Amino acid sequence: MQNAIARFIGKIQVLILRLILKLPDSWKVKMAGGKPLTLGGRTLDPDFQFILHSVAKQPSFASMPAEEAQARAAASVEVFAAKPKPGVTHSDFTITSRGDHQIPVRLYTPDQQDPSAPMMAYWHQGGGVIGNIGFSDSFCRLIARTVKCPVLSVDYRLAPQHKFPAGLEDCLDAYHWVLDNAAKHGAPAGRITIGGDSMGGNFSAIIAQEARRNNFTLPELQLLIYPATDIVSEFESYDTYGDIDPLTLETMNWFMEQYLPAGHDRSDVRLCPGLEQDLTGLPPAIIATAGFDPLVDDSAAYARKLKAAGVETTHKCYDSTAHGFTAFMDIIPAARAACEEVAGMVRDAYAKF
Repeated sequence: MQNAIARFIGKIQVLILRLILKLPDSWKVKMAGGKPLTLGGRTLDPDFQFILHSVAKQPSFASMPAEEAQARAAASVEVFAAKPKPGVTHSDFTITSRGDHQIPVRLYTPDQQDPSAPMMAYWHQGGGVIGNIGFSDSFCRLIARTVKCPVLSVDYRLAPQHKFPAGLEDCLDAYHWVLDNAAKHGAPAGRITIGGDSMGGNFSAIIAQEARRNNFTLPELQLLIYPATDIVSEFESYDTYGDIDPLTLETMNWFMEQYLPAGHDRSDVRLCPGLEQDLTGLPPAIIATAGFDPLVDDSAAYARKLKAAGVETTHKCYDSTAHGFTAFMDIIPAARAACEEVAGMVRDAYAKF
């Protein structure tokens, strides 16, 4: 009963939020600090400014037990969820990981599927600690509809209940499942593309490198959206945007405290793919970043390293958005526009296969 009441209250709050977001930009800015937020030469979109101003009033994930943070994150996704657009259907099932662990997955199938388009495996954001396939539901539908390819979204295990490398192993096992089963779902056998946002982008970069290191089938494309690739180096954007929700430095550090076993080497390339010295031979990459994000310099640095290694790389920063914009695409026009452009980039990349 309490959960039902909480969901009802949450939906009322979202309804009010949607009405506020229809107000003129000047009104939203006035309610969120009085003047546009400009940092590092970038100005935050007014819708983002209002929402992040509201989020900043809430307790941070770092201030609560992990289980509470996980429940809070899941509830927020539920109340923000929009009615899916037609053109894509989905099915939920499980696949078997190592040790007979069952991984929940969601397969998105476009009504107008292109039989020549490889299936994409996708991993959601959340620092390896929070999140589920609901975080990326709208974006995965957008990719499937735009690219006309099936998309497998993977609900990998989370820390601290399952420390590194459990989540990564689930993602690797899902990768191999796609290679073995794509043909059963109308996609080319033995071919795959990969994608993810934030920690999901981290997993994507790592898996592309793991495929090359261990001589298994390379993905044909890696889509990295505001990926974390190097938690060892200090970037200027940590100082500039480290206090900006939804991803602050405090939250980043808390994620790693939950995610890593005690004493784990943080320079491990299976944690920090940006520290890999040899990036030659990796598949083409699309890297999309948010301007108001402590990871913006990290992602840009990885894009430069890929280009220097001869990897075909497209890098685009959406300066007026904040970290996590894929999760805001149903309520913030600037986030939707960014996601639609990214989906278009993926469609154009597929045209080259």
